[in-house]
Amino acid sequence: MAARAGSSKGSAGRREAPQHVRTRQLPLAARQEKWFEKAAGLISEERLQQLDLALTDIHSPTGEEREISEFIARYLDEAGFEAEYQPMTEDSGNAVAYLRGSGDGPSVMLYAPVDTHIEADPAFDVPWCGPELRADMVPEGQLRDGLVVGLGAANPKAMVTTLIEAARCVKESGAQLKGDIVLAFAGGGMPVSSALRDNRGLSDGVMHMLNRGVTADFGLIMKPWNFVYYEEAGLCWFRVNVRGSMGYSGVPRGIPTFRSSIVPAATVIQEIEAWLPEYTKKNASGQISPEGWIAAVHSGWPDRPAFPSATTEILVDIRITPRTPPSDVKAQFGDQMNRICRKHPEIDLDWEMIASCPTGSTDPDNWIIHSAQRGWERVEGKKHPKSPRHGGQTDGAAIRNYGIPMARLGWPWPYDGTPEELADGLGGMGVTHIPDLVPCCKKLIYAIIDTCGRSRKEVGL
Repeated sequence: MAARAGSSKGSAGRREAPQHVRTRQLPLAARQEKWFEKAAGLISEERLQQLDLALTDIHSPTGEEREISEFIARYLDEAGFEAEYQPMTEDSGNAVAYLRGSGDGPSVMLYAPVDTHIEADPAFDVPWCGPELRADMVPEGQLRDGLVVGLGAANPKAMVTTLIEAARCVKESGAQLKGDIVLAFAGGGMPVSSALRDNRGLSDGVMHMLNRGVTADFGLIMKPWNFVYYEEAGLCWFRVNVRGSMGYSGVPRGIPTFRSSIVPAATVIQEIEAWLPEYTKKNASGQISPEGWIAAVHSGWPDRPAFPSATTEILVDIRITPRTPPSDVKAQFGDQMNRICRKHPEIDLDWEMIASCPTGSTDPDNWIIHSAQRGWERVEGKKHPKSPRHGGQTDGAAIRNYGIPMARLGWPWPYDGTPEELADGLGGMGVTHIPDLVPCCKKLIYAIIDTCGRSRKEVGL
């Protein structure tokens, strides 16, 4: 624990990174062009819809992914892939499948997580997710005006659906690939540390997978937003404890033996909130805008409001870039806490960093980045624009840190036509407009054929 941290230079002297790279053009060979056109023409909106509905029907909170991963492995096996379920615990595991090439070309991993971010249990989630569980917060897939609605129907289950469809269409096209397609779907991907299930989360599923022989020369991860990204944000979590003494509501105000922790915590919250935009501005670089949020405040016993608590906890999530390692962000946060202490010497507080996930970046000049951008430009019919900075933490960071260059592709999200009652906040990330997945599926197909259809030497390996 650290109550008073030393000073930090922050991100001074960090190496800069481009926010955008101009696509290196390289046309498909005639045979690749034929495979791409055929595979893209095989995309089935009906198949996308039915698989997304089926996956949404399977409840898969972080740490309880066994059922959905076993389903995915069976589905891929029946579709003709070499598939297996990879157990982690009695209740959780991953799904892995292969489409083998001739053996003399590069392999590409298609990756998405499978777990969802809430429990879909009113006793656990309400009122924290809202006054009630909406239709997009329950694991029951339903069709509403052409939309697939249900917990995780967009993120992550539309991602799993689209990656599977892309690989399936390439397989059915008869493309004679040189390299393997590796389909990889892992649990534990949400930025949570689930106290219900042995603190699962924070990318532990994909690290289990990568530590056990699942690898590739390149990777493609699907996430929301219709751009190509070459890096992901990481995160640091902090707990700030504002200290006082336990009190009793029946005693008069102003007695010297009582110090509130709750009222001073409000001051600390305002000070942190005012600093967070400064942190973001100072540390934004490359494709990452590292936002910070005060995510939770806790004090006392819900069933004992007559006794004011001696401690009030403030939980803060701060995103980080590849130019700001967790140690640097910890020092920057410590500097701010020191400033608060100097400004408000009457407040007793301490703090600690309780979790961190490092970031991951791929060289923007890497083959897979240019291949993904070529696919984007082919499908969209225009030059790839400068990708807006983002702050989302994904398993892509862990995959990159295991030495697999990775490009991130996506689709427009949230859907503009989302019903008003489901459009408030993040919700259950559970509204998908299936036609919006089709262009992303085509871009994935392009990058697969552009990469796996060449020799290793052609792609710089």
